[in-house]
Amino acid sequence: MSTFDKREEGFEKKYALDEEQKFKAEARRNRLLGMWVAEKLGLTSEAATAYAKEVVASDFEEAGDADVVRKVLADLTAKGVAITEPQLRVKMDELMAQAIQQVKAGT
Repeated sequence: MSTFDKREEGFEKKYALDEEQKFKAEARRNRLLGMWVAEKLGLTSEAATAYAKEVVASDFEEAGDADVVRKVLADLTAKGVAITEPQLRVKMDELMAQAIQQVKAGT
């Protein structure tokens, strides 16, 4: 195997690892978001955990965050909780930073 092949293989492995960590961080962020929204909806314990799982699952409907935002905003609006999409996206950014730290730390 040539040096070029070894470098290419190294880049491919790094890319795969980066993508895996990105996926884990997004799923973690969505779980954290689900728990945060569950609190706003007045859900506790098992109901909150179940809701967080619904939020994580909603991310598989389409690429990007639009599906998660749509679900969460609809649920909040249905319960009369006033929050705007920009406010929600700011919270999602905060939770993404927290999720990245947790994934990197292995927690």
